[in-house]
Amino acid sequence: MPDADVLDVRDLCAWYGDSQSLHGASFNVRQGEVVTLLGRNGAGKTTTLRAIMGIVERRSGSVCYDGRECIALSSDRIARAGIAYCPEERGIYASLDVEENLLLPPVVAPGGMTISEIYELFPNLQERRRSQGSKLSGGEQQMLAIARILRTGAKLLLLDEPTEGLAPIIVELIGRVIQNLKARGLTILLVEQNARFAATVADRHYIIENGRVADMIAAQEFDERSEKLSAYLGV
Repeated sequence: MPDADVLDVRDLCAWYGDSQSLHGASFNVRQGEVVTLLGRNGAGKTTTLRAIMGIVERRSGSVCYDGRECIALSSDRIARAGIAYCPEERGIYASLDVEENLLLPPVVAPGGMTISEIYELFPNLQERRRSQGSKLSGGEQQMLAIARILRTGAKLLLLDEPTEGLAPIIVELIGRVIQNLKARGLTILLVEQNARFAATVADRHYIIENGRVADMIAAQEFDERSEKLSAYLGV
C-alpha cells in the first residue's frame, strides 16, 4: 500500500481577481495512488488543480510536492519539478499532427514513456499519427492530451475531466489507461464529474464543496456511502 505523500496540500486558497475560489483546501496524495476530486459544478475542483500548478492569479497556503514547498514557484518551475497538468480543454495544437503534438512538451526527468510505448498504450494515435489535431475526434484529442504528458517524465499527473463528453467505449479505454499508468508507478490526481467512473479507478475520493474539502471517501466505502455522496453531488 502506498504510504509516502507525493503531494501535501494545506490551507490552499486561490483567487481570480477579487473573487476567492478556494477557501483553505487541504488533502494529500500518496505515492502510486489514484485520487479523485469530486463535487458539483463550481465547487472548486478545476481551480484546485490550477492552484497546484500556479496558474491562478493569486494563491496562498502550502503545496508540498515530493517534500519540496512549491507555493512560491512559477508554473513552469512546478512543471519542471515533475507535475504534469492535462486541462479539460485539452490544448491540442490544431495545425500540428499527432506525433508533432506528442513531441512538443519538454522532457523534465528521466523515465518518461517513449513514443513507441505511448502508441502501444494508445493504438488509435499510432493509426492517426500523421493526422492534424483539428481532424481528430473528441476521444482521440483526449487520448492525445493525456499521451502528450507521458513523455515528460513527470511522476504526478493532474487530469481534469478526462471523460467529459466522451462515448462510453472511450471512457472505458481512459479507465484502462489510468489503471495502466498506476501500475507503472505514476501518481494521479483526477477531477471527475462521473462518480461511477471515478469509483472504477481511484483509491480515495475527496469531496470538494465551496472551495474546501468537505469529506474523504475510501474506495472500499464507496458503495456504503453512496447516499451521502449523492447528497454532496446533488444527484
